[in-house]
Amino acid sequence: MVFCDFDGTITEEETAVAMMTQFAPEISAKILPKIFDRTLPLKVGIPQVWESIPASCYPEMLEVSRSKKIRSGFVELLDLLANLNIPLVVVSGGLRFMVETVLGDLVDRVEAIYALDVDPSGEYLHLSSGFIGEIELLDKVKVIAQYHPDIAIAIGDSVTDLNMAMQADLVFAQSRLIQYLEDQQKSYIPWENFFDVRDYLANYLPTAISSGHASPLRPAVK
Repeated sequence: MVFCDFDGTITEEETAVAMMTQFAPEISAKILPKIFDRTLPLKVGIPQVWESIPASCYPEMLEVSRSKKIRSGFVELLDLLANLNIPLVVVSGGLRFMVETVLGDLVDRVEAIYALDVDPSGEYLHLSSGFIGEIELLDKVKVIAQYHPDIAIAIGDSVTDLNMAMQADLVFAQSRLIQYLEDQQKSYIPWENFFDVRDYLANYLPTAISSGHASPLRPAVK
């Protein structure tokens, strides 16, 4: 089963970071470096930034989301996984409306989307999550655990993907995530676009399935 990050992974750029710095530049400049060097927990830092943004900015944030581009090869990866009957779950520490806006019709081609929900009804944005962890606002390891996959394949790029990557059987990493994994001495496959991921999995998955180490069936959420 494949668990894929959104910001800076499915998208060509860090969508959430770009939006934070646009709509909350001062607090982003203070908080984001602490998040990236792992001195401030995601569960603490992320809400400080998002919830400092006036709810009146929400419509403009929707418009900004529509301009974000999907990284090349993503559709082709979905095609491969569909042929093998292997689901892809989007797990994002970003905002659900951003994920759904950028994916568009592709929302129907992924197994599920896990992300932060936003309530713009008050004076400022308010975040909520059904998977709060000890250090993460959206605990990606908890998401993986509910599926009980035979093999968990993680695709990511940054600090929000580290815990997920540490628990995964196979990891595709780029950008900051590479350094985090090297610091933890965790093996990974480097990649630049989803064609790289597709080509690797085209060889890896059929072998894993035939050897009995991965089920081609979609596991039920328990």
